[in-house]
Amino acid sequence: MYLSLDEAAEILKKGGIVAIPTETVYGLAGNAFCEIAIAKIFAAKERPFFDPLIVHIAEFGEIENLAATIPKNAKLLAEKFWPGPMTLVLPKKKSVPDLTTGGLSAVAVRMPKKQIAIDIIKLAGFALAAPSANMFQRLSPTKAEHVLEQLGNRIDGIVDGGACEVGVESTVIGFENEMPVIYRPGAITSEMIKEHLDLKTTSHSPLTTADHVSPGLLQKHYSPNTPLYLESLSEVPPNSGLLAFGKLPANSKAFAKILNLSENEDLIEAAANLYGMLHKLDSCRLGGIYATLLPQAGLGNAINDRLIRAAGC
Repeated sequence: MYLSLDEAAEILKKGGIVAIPTETVYGLAGNAFCEIAIAKIFAAKERPFFDPLIVHIAEFGEIENLAATIPKNAKLLAEKFWPGPMTLVLPKKKSVPDLTTGGLSAVAVRMPKKQIAIDIIKLAGFALAAPSANMFQRLSPTKAEHVLEQLGNRIDGIVDGGACEVGVESTVIGFENEMPVIYRPGAITSEMIKEHLDLKTTSHSPLTTADHVSPGLLQKHYSPNTPLYLESLSEVPPNSGLLAFGKLPANSKAFAKILNLSENEDLIEAAANLYGMLHKLDSCRLGGIYATLLPQAGLGNAINDRLIRAAGC
């Protein structure tokens, strides 16, 4: 089940699908130009075909194989933040299968920072479509064992690259009349973007399937099997878990299990711990998991986005 980089590349060349590590989460990779490989990704994840996939490249020049046009501000952002946890939504070339883009006329592209991912793309020799390596709407995997637990024998193998450093999915940015629009918040924050562009960024609200322009935007997504609630409790139900951030509440002793995203209220640490801790709480057979939203600034926006979607709010 666990593969070397060379073994993974050979499987990809034959139209197979393998889980690979990136700095954000583990992705389920397949040849972005091969409809058979893309269909295998959708089947393994039980993902609906309307939900587009993010395509990963190893060098900026490869974007010309995917995008029909590249806005000036998209190039500027790529120069500043690639390789890294940022995805750009761009008009697609006809050579990119509609299956890869969920039938949309745009393709989502990113250049990962994790060297293992870059090496696998280069060894394969083509861009890789690689949505998160999990079952549809389930918790994203930040360790190889998370992939094994959810996908098991559904895929052709896993490249174990250790824990993901960032821990939440990439920031997804589209362009409307040259205006950058953040479809999904991530580690590249609106504040960081505004340092380089004299344009106002806006955020997109959760979407329905009828208004789907980017990966990762369904109202319910990234969810544990255990019900997740975003509220403070005066009375804690039996067998409840708490996903904390910073100082514990006064009633913390009433919780059966507590994990703290960051005792020091470090947002970077919290993001890196988010999915791993939700996986741990999900395995404890709790009646419910309770969490509160983090400060709504910087990386806190991305963490809150994932918590809100995980709770299906």
